[in-house]
Amino acid sequence: MDFSLIWLILLGSTSGLILRIFIQNNFKKSIGFDIQNTSIVNFLSSFFLGILVALDFINNEILMLFYGSFLGCFSTFSSFIYQLFILFKKKKFLRLFFHYIEVIIISFLFFYLGYFLIHFF
Repeated sequence: MDFSLIWLILLGSTSGLILRIFIQNNFKKSIGFDIQNTSIVNFLSSFFLGILVALDFINNEILMLFYGSFLGCFSTFSSFIYQLFILFKKKKFLRLFFHYIEVIIISFLFFYLGYFLIHFF
């Protein structure tokens, strides 16, 4: 592996982690129902991924910086799974189901929105 590629991975990972922690610690929205901070991060991550897929980069260094390192550390799949597990432990099965559906559907919609904005404009 090239040394410059290692720096790109380090830069992208660190940036993604810092942005995720900032959002998780500073943004809590309530729009008639609570949106978990990790859900906000997952929605943004899906939106960024949609943009990157639409841009269709060929350069491997840009792919590694954004796909592999930045979005890999920015998205919170493990936190999402942990939230589902906590709801399962508390036997809040209906909330678990709706939280799962909410995150999957809204994340897909944000992905498509990012893709649509770049691909069609």
